[in-house]
Amino acid sequence: MRTMAAKEAKNRFGELLMEAQKAPVTIEKNGKPVAVIVSYAEHEEIERLKLAWLRSAIGEARAAAERGEERELSEAMIDELLDRAGALTAAR
Repeated sequence: MRTMAAKEAKNRFGELLMEAQKAPVTIEKNGKPVAVIVSYAEHEEIERLKLAWLRSAIGEARAAAERGEERELSEAMIDELLDRAGALTAAR
């Protein structure tokens, strides 16, 4: 993944857009990553995958509820959900 300084991204915006069509580009400010620019198609695919995963998780929860299973939403479960969502995003 290419990295650009914020000032370089500003000065070479057209090039940044072209690069983002090929692969994500990390934008840094003061040497720290602050944003990632991805193509619109990549963004749409990430959102599609997140929605598909969420629908699946909801389906599993509904099936468990229909079986009479009850679960409280714990911090561990929230962490697991966030980890899974992060893994999906990183896989793209």
